Amino acid sequence: MDPLSERDDALRLLAAGAERARAGSGRLVLLRGATGTGRTALLRAAAQQASARGMRVLRARCTPEDRGTEWGVARQLFGEEADFLQGAAAASAHVPAAHTPSVPARTEAEPGPTQAERRRTRGALLWRLLETHARRAPLFVAVDDVHAADPSSRRWLTEAARLVDGLPVLLVVTERSQYDIDQAAPGLAHGLSPAFVHTHTLAPLSADAATGLVRAAFPQAAPDRVADCVRAGAGNPLLLRALLHDLSSWNADDGTAPPTALPDTCAALYPGAYPDVVSWWLAGAGGATARVARCLAVLESAEADAAAVRPPAADGTAPARHWCPGYCPDERRDTQARITARMAQADPDRVTGWLTAMTRLGLLRRGEDGLHRYAHPLLRDAVLSGWTSGRRREAHRTAAEELMREGAPAGVVAGHLFHGSAVAEPWAVDILVEAAGEEVRAGRPRCAVAYLRRALDEPMAPVRRATVLIQLGSLECAAHPSGGLARLAQAVRLPGESRDRVRAMVALATALARSGETGEALRLLREEEQRLAERPGLVRTLRAVAVLMSDATPDALRPEHEAPLPEPEGDGPDLLDAARRMQAVRHGATAGLISSRDAMDRIRALTDGPADPLAVPFLFGMAALVAHWADELDEAEQLVRRALDPLGSFMLHPMHHILTDVRVDLAAARADHDAVLAEPSARTPRIRSSGPGPTSAHTQAVIALVETGRLEEAARLVDGFELPTAPDSWRTHRFLYARGVLRAAAGEPAAALEDFGECGRRQASREAYLSVASPWRVGAAECLLALGRRHEALSHAEEEARLAEVWHTPRVRGRALRVLGEATGGRRGLRLTGTAVALLRGTPADAELIAALIAHGRLLVASRERSQAREALYEAVERAERLGAVRLRGVAEELLHEGGARRAGAPRTGPAALTDSERRIAGLAAEGRTNAEIAASLHLARRTVETHLTAAYRKLGITRRTELPAALPPSPYGPPARAS
Repeated sequence: MDPLSERDDALRLLAAGAERARAGSGRLVLLRGATGTGRTALLRAAAQQASARGMRVLRARCTPEDRGTEWGVARQLFGEEADFLQGAAAASAHVPAAHTPSVPARTEAEPGPTQAERRRTRGALLWRLLETHARRAPLFVAVDDVHAADPSSRRWLTEAARLVDGLPVLLVVTERSQYDIDQAAPGLAHGLSPAFVHTHTLAPLSADAATGLVRAAFPQAAPDRVADCVRAGAGNPLLLRALLHDLSSWNADDGTAPPTALPDTCAALYPGAYPDVVSWWLAGAGGATARVARCLAVLESAEADAAAVRPPAADGTAPARHWCPGYCPDERRDTQARITARMAQADPDRVTGWLTAMTRLGLLRRGEDGLHRYAHPLLRDAVLSGWTSGRRREAHRTAAEELMREGAPAGVVAGHLFHGSAVAEPWAVDILVEAAGEEVRAGRPRCAVAYLRRALDEPMAPVRRATVLIQLGSLECAAHPSGGLARLAQAVRLPGESRDRVRAMVALATALARSGETGEALRLLREEEQRLAERPGLVRTLRAVAVLMSDATPDALRPEHEAPLPEPEGDGPDLLDAARRMQAVRHGATAGLISSRDAMDRIRALTDGPADPLAVPFLFGMAALVAHWADELDEAEQLVRRALDPLGSFMLHPMHHILTDVRVDLAAARADHDAVLAEPSARTPRIRSSGPGPTSAHTQAVIALVETGRLEEAARLVDGFELPTAPDSWRTHRFLYARGVLRAAAGEPAAALEDFGECGRRQASREAYLSVASPWRVGAAECLLALGRRHEALSHAEEEARLAEVWHTPRVRGRALRVLGEATGGRRGLRLTGTAVALLRGTPADAELIAALIAHGRLLVASRERSQAREALYEAVERAERLGAVRLRGVAEELLHEGGARRAGAPRTGPAALTDSERRIAGLAAEGRTNAEIAASLHLARRTVETHLTAAYRKLGITRRTELPAALPPSPYGPPARAS
């Protein structure tokens, strides 16, 4: 690699100076540059150039060790001829008479020479020596790194610069010129007139020059790899040369092979020239500069770790959260400098100047957010490699303290606490727990687990530690059923109030139940009841938990749980009574004993008024479940939010799985397939012989995949579960129904009928005859019709219609009447399906309405009423297209073809495929209006706006809101687009 890239101008300057010196007009040329910019290589090349022109070259190189040795430069330049510098007495003994200036003799009575006089005498002798050499041949005097020279040598070189213009001597000196935290001493040219010195500053390598050097080393390297190397080289020739040397060692057999992905850590480099150069650079910059550089690297490393787990939103709508507080780039830059200075105990003004100087050199880059960062992660890692792990932990702890003082977000401070040593202050635990909650809400439980584990390293009161252990155990059990049992057991053993112990016991019992040990969980609850015999309120809470747990395993609840209890304490809600009444409402609904209106009246009475925090998840969770069945979807969403709020990251609560199920079921009830499939765990099977088995998210994901035409993916998800070994729970029953839906869509009605029948038998064993979320009779009737067994299909349909009339919601009634009409056929069947269509219009049951339109159209085709059939089926196609219901759209289009429809169906993609509502809403969004503004202006629910926008995106083939203006034709709706 050429070490003199982009140094031609300096070589020409030195060549011209050499020619002038040969002509008898000497001068001083000062080459200044930052560490690693090639000063030494340039001086060596110039010396070779001068030697080739017949000049005699005298060389000296200064080092920090030379500063304690006087006249070190002269000794290197003149060798033995400068031995007279060892003392005044040696001067006359070693210097020839021709070389010695005339010095008057002193008598014995006269005092000896002062130190200043001796220095002047030796300087004069050195000048005479230089003159003697210059008379013999033109001289090229090369002094490298003069900033490290001893004071005597620097003074002599300064004097020589004033006198050399009359001699054939070119004096070339290199000097480190770099902004450091500790202000450097004045340079050699300080105090010299510009007439005596020509200063040339070596600039960093340009990007083009650095790219050329990388290409020369690796001709076949990909462009992104070349760009990475250029960034890691930071415009520094020495640093880039060291990096390329390390990379070439990866392919010793073929040095021209392109480098693989540039690592982010120096541990992957061999032999390690790159980090060695960085360490040398920092050592030369001084201790204060090295501390600032490493503190900056500590701040940036935590930011990089956070970015690795927080990718930006795909649509780019969420604003980036800056780790450094500040309202504008300049304010954030000032805050960064202030924090770095306090961490390194340096002058903030000098740190600000250093950041600017290093950015100009190329080692740092300033982003649009105003923050300075290292040019490449590898450079940052090399800077940090000089600190031990203990020193890094201390720096992270200090960074956390400073960031908290500046008002940084909790997640930013927690990132440094995670890597730092213990703080032993209450705020550290508060920050880590708050950040863990943010990570849970953002769907990053692993990060939350890491923060909570780190929080346990801090000293805290037993009650506080129990809370952290419960939260941590909850998250660990969410990843694996028995993962956090030890943490929860530890929380139960800690001293504290009875109420806190009950909370820990509830978490531990729930974890055991989820891992398939419901009996053990109930045993622990009974033991805790005996310990709390004098606290009837808490005993009732424990029995309410037992009631809910026994719902998954009916035989596990022992008779003693039904024993009478004292009256509840105070005027607060009786949680056990509320749980039993909620269970009674649920049983009445599934058994077909009460109507949806009656059920809603009962749960509203139970949730009306204040509730104990322990009772809220129970009451509102069960209420949300019933509200979902009653098609009160908005109310159900509010109840879910109110139930989840007190739980936070406390995932091991008996109601938590019910709440998460309801949240997914609500999206499925609106036929929002995208939201269902976006659920993190929806498409990840869990194959285990014990534990929770399939969840509601899995069930709804299978159905959503079927409805969107992805049968193979749905089959893979179903095959990921061993249903014979899965627990006999409501969730498993519903998954059987989903597998039946898949098999029916795949053309296997007999196998689907078995799944529907098994689902019905298991639910009937729990006296659950009406299933709003998994209507197995409807599926079974459709399969029986496909198998030609109409009489059996009619029996199932009639029973479903009878139960639907009791529950009396449009969704359940419309669905039952639709399948009853299909099973009945003829004119009565047409009336039934027509009634189903009328019932389902204007409800959130869009998928059920499409199915009813298809059934009605099929019967109209059979009755030869083709015109009306086409009208119903075209509407089904349009609604299915908008909903993304690929399966239903295919069925409707097939019936249109069978009915003799000649004109093409509605376009499926492109602007022409948009409905009027979709076009209007998409046009307003393209103008820059938010979903809330659109909903308000059109008097629609926000969810409706989101649904129409999702359908518009799919039809237009776009994924971002910013793509709408280009994808849409000029809109006839609304005012002109607002100017940006």
